[in-house]
Amino acid sequence: MDRLNRIDMLLAMLEKEPDDIFLNYALGTEYVGELDVTQAEFQFKKVLEMEPNYIAAYYQLGKLFESQLKNTEALHFFKLGLEKAKTIKNNKAINEFGEAIFMLEDS
Repeated sequence: MDRLNRIDMLLAMLEKEPDDIFLNYALGTEYVGELDVTQAEFQFKKVLEMEPNYIAAYYQLGKLFESQLKNTEALHFFKLGLEKAKTIKNNKAINEFGEAIFMLEDS
């Protein structure tokens, strides 16, 4: 199944379950793959409005801004995600956010 078909499928599923966090997150990742950064940003921010502890969305937003060379915005989301990861004691995410921050601040 190609990306556009997956987007259509996710949109149809979201019509029935608009508050499904994972479906909203998945739609954001599909928009990243289509290089639709505006829609991807919208979806990831929507996920965080629905569930502020969904740390993967912070990481995706950071990577999205990093890909646009918006390092200040990228660092903002990486650092927010790092704090959330520390709060919920997710060591893997703590390491990933730490590495992402290090790479941006070191460049």
